[in-house]
Amino acid sequence: MKWITREKVKVDRVACPWLIKKFVDEDAEFVFVPGEKVMAEAKRLDAIPYDVKDVELGHHGKECSFEAILKKYKLTGDPALMLLGRIVNGADTDNTLYHQPEGPGLEAVAEGFRHLGFKDDHEHNAAAWIVYDALYAYCREMVKRGKPHGDFMS
Repeated sequence: MKWITREKVKVDRVACPWLIKKFVDEDAEFVFVPGEKVMAEAKRLDAIPYDVKDVELGHHGKECSFEAILKKYKLTGDPALMLLGRIVNGADTDNTLYHQPEGPGLEAVAEGFRHLGFKDDHEHNAAAWIVYDALYAYCREMVKRGKPHGDFMS
């Protein structure tokens, strides 16, 4: 299946493809286009739009697109993915929903990746997914230790 979003990825538009490829559609193909072209290209390519305004797999209230994917594809039973969703939310939004302490760190790392000079969004995602692999490992460890909201929450 093809999945489409806005170009010049950061946080949610790196986290979502990671989540999709690992847990929803291992054969996923990702397309990145200017924001104003997403819906037209989605229709033309028969692609699923994500992390754009007014789509099912976008922001809803204070929740981010990553969380919409968790819900749509019934991944909410994995507490480590739920914690990762809180962290992604904290990095991608104003962090007022969960006040997730790890969020600002992820936001800083994501911003740093934007300045490493990748040739395109595909190369950026390929490099940055290691961050989400590491965060998911952290989240699994936190759940195992009985800290489903992370190590830094009181």
